Amino acid sequence: AEDEIAAIEKEIKQFWASFKSIYGGEQGNQTIALRDSCKESIKALTEKWSQKLNEEDLMIDKIKEYYNENLQQNKLISENNENFTEIKANLNREEEQNKSLTDSIQELKEELIEKKKIIDSKNKATKERMERLCKSKALFEERLGLEIRRIHDEQLQFIFRHIDHKDPEKPYTFTLFINEQGDYEVTSCSPPLECIADFQQKVRETNNFSTFIANIRKAFTELSYK
Repeated sequence: AEDEIAAIEKEIKQFWASFKSIYGGEQGNQTIALRDSCKESIKALTEKWSQKLNEEDLMIDKIKEYYNENLQQNKLISENNENFTEIKANLNREEEQNKSLTDSIQELKEELIEKKKIIDSKNKATKERMERLCKSKALFEERLGLEIRRIHDEQLQFIFRHIDHKDPEKPYTFTLFINEQGDYEVTSCSPPLECIADFQQKVRETNNFSTFIANIRKAFTELSYK
């Protein structure tokens, strides 16, 4: 019985050794294969996540770049807004200046129109007076021995003759024009008469030109006897 037990134990040991030699080696190989597979998987996963991290880093750089560009654009927009505000203020000032200039031009235009009306009125009055003087020319020449000539600057020269009984052809003259105020103004008198200023003032007050001419002729006549 002891021999049989010993034989069985021997067979069990042999079986176990054989089992371990057979199955133990395959399991080890499987373990090694599994380990290598895990290493490859971990390596692939590491590379994948490394690439992912690199892509995320690039994305972060892009975001930073976009953020910086956005800041720069905002700065430019702010500067442009300031420039626009300044330009708008300048345009408003120019518009006010143009309005003021337009108002001034309009006032000047109205003033010039009024002055033109006054000048036209004075010119009309002057023309009418000159026409009356010219119409009186024949009468004065016939009755008073007076010659009237139109000379430069719209002046009239009055030439009296038959004043000096010693020399009837000797001329006695004075020059007259109508000034900007529409008044008679004597510019020369030959020979000079001390009373010419009084005669001028009188004709301005009365507008009686015939009396003015008669008074000057009378004064010339009195002067010829001195």
